[in-house]
Amino acid sequence: MNVNMPTNSANITDTGMGPVAVRHVVMVLFPATKLLDVTGPLQVFHDAKAADGSDAYRVSLVSEHGGPVTTDTGVRLETRSFSGMADAAIDILLVSGGSSALVAAGSSGLQAWLKEVIPHVARYGSVCLGAFILARGGHLDGRRAVTHWAWCEQLAAQYPQVSVEPDAIYTVDGAVWTSAGVSAGIDMALGMVERDLGRVEALRLARSLVLYLKRPGGQSQFSASLERQTGSATGRFDRLDAWIRAHVTADLSVSRLAAQVAMSERTFARSYRAATGISPARAVEMMRVDLACEMLGGEQQGRDRPSIKQVAADTGFGTEERMRRAFQRQKGIAPSAWQAHFGERWSGD
Repeated sequence: MNVNMPTNSANITDTGMGPVAVRHVVMVLFPATKLLDVTGPLQVFHDAKAADGSDAYRVSLVSEHGGPVTTDTGVRLETRSFSGMADAAIDILLVSGGSSALVAAGSSGLQAWLKEVIPHVARYGSVCLGAFILARGGHLDGRRAVTHWAWCEQLAAQYPQVSVEPDAIYTVDGAVWTSAGVSAGIDMALGMVERDLGRVEALRLARSLVLYLKRPGGQSQFSASLERQTGSATGRFDRLDAWIRAHVTADLSVSRLAAQVAMSERTFARSYRAATGISPARAVEMMRVDLACEMLGGEQQGRDRPSIKQVAADTGFGTEERMRRAFQRQKGIAPSAWQAHFGERWSGD
């Protein structure tokens, strides 16, 4: 399947506040680019309108040699070559992502082109693992940045001169914008629209695309459960974790958990951390918060929306305040905010 990009011949948009140039967004692709890293931001920019209803952006897809680029899904996107962009004025330059970005980062042709054009663009950035490409070229040195939560630690270790913010959905540091994994590229594009066209237009777009203008919380709200589930390569304590989840209102102290697996407290605490990368206490808190999220978000079947107080009791926190503190640690937002944003499936909402 070939997808050809629409072009926009407009150069000036009249917003009623003086002429505003239609911004030229250039997205850099490479073989096996993740499709949504491209099409997510692309949809936002394509749908954005100036005050008079005309297009506010035009988008060009580029790659080192031009022609069709096959994405990770097998869908091919038509691109222009770097050489074909020699005379083009670029306002926003975004590097797409996907696991193949780690390979593309080593392309001398790609790095040479970025080094040539970035000094001349007003804004540049990356989606997901595209941050590795920018970091390889030194374009994130001394800057705050983010990438997919599962790769933040590697980005920080590989490029210590980059200030990695692992919980951010996207970061803005001067002219540099970077986003977390995949769908976060859409959040970042909406942020750019808000910066360029104002909050009213950004809100209109968010409603049209059924999105949050500013997503609540950070990456931790999506990665906490996966962190616990994938932290143990051996699965040594999988049965215990299942037992904890089934008994969240019980005494889940270290002594009680150690007794459950017939180990001394000291040996259990050390072994659990070695196997999972987290302490037993943190694991219990994470599981209780996960269950609370399910209840607040409507994933537990029922007729009535639960109260915060009831959820706190049913998940072993005991009090609303204890649950609120745990939510702040794990999700970065309060339980009430989580329920407001994710509890819309309950009848009567």
